[in-house]
Amino acid sequence: MTTPSSTTTAPARFLLLGDSHAGPIGRAAKAARIPFQGGPIGAGREFTDDFFAPREHDVVFHKAEADAHYRSFLADLEVDGLGSLAVPLVSTFGLSSHFVATRENWHLHRDRHGGFAPGFLTGPLFDAIVRATVRDALAFYRHALRLGLRVLAVLPPQRVPEQSDPEVFTAAQESVRGALDALGVELVDLRARTTGPDGFQRPEFCEADDAIHGNLAFGRLVLADLLARGL
Repeated sequence: MTTPSSTTTAPARFLLLGDSHAGPIGRAAKAARIPFQGGPIGAGREFTDDFFAPREHDVVFHKAEADAHYRSFLADLEVDGLGSLAVPLVSTFGLSSHFVATRENWHLHRDRHGGFAPGFLTGPLFDAIVRATVRDALAFYRHALRLGLRVLAVLPPQRVPEQSDPEVFTAAQESVRGALDALGVELVDLRARTTGPDGFQRPEFCEADDAIHGNLAFGRLVLADLLARGL
């Protein structure tokens, strides 16, 4: 996991909370001297189910290290809880779809030839399974919106490690994206600019010697999109 990063040379323009996919965004902002607070506070698999508890005007992360990072970000922003935040929240929670797409998780749903029934990956059962898998991430976004925050979620690099199924990855990502869109979360989706004809991340936006992450160039594109939205 990338060490949480932030800069306070001027009033922060957003709070960044997420898994390791938040790292390139933070590095890009820091390199461009764009003031922000936050960074990665854990691994992607930690931010799907049962990772936080809502409070009336805040949240508490169950993992002590994650909550400590979060509290330090709030202190630097001089606020006492998420509900007091005066800047947008940018997050990557729940969007590491390669965890959802782990091949062994889907053996039960394949036919004897190893494939899925027609329409399964776009059907209601698949959608329900995916949403149940990331239910706490969806609950986090829902709670942040109820607190009156402007919330943006960043789709991750389109990279699928060997242990994950690319077809399931793509379908799962669409399920999560649809759930977030229905909640009213703003989606930062750069797939049209960062993927090749096969739908996956182009090499120039991939972290070297790494199977899932984007690089600084990818982070710069995300940052440019955030700035274009007025952050």
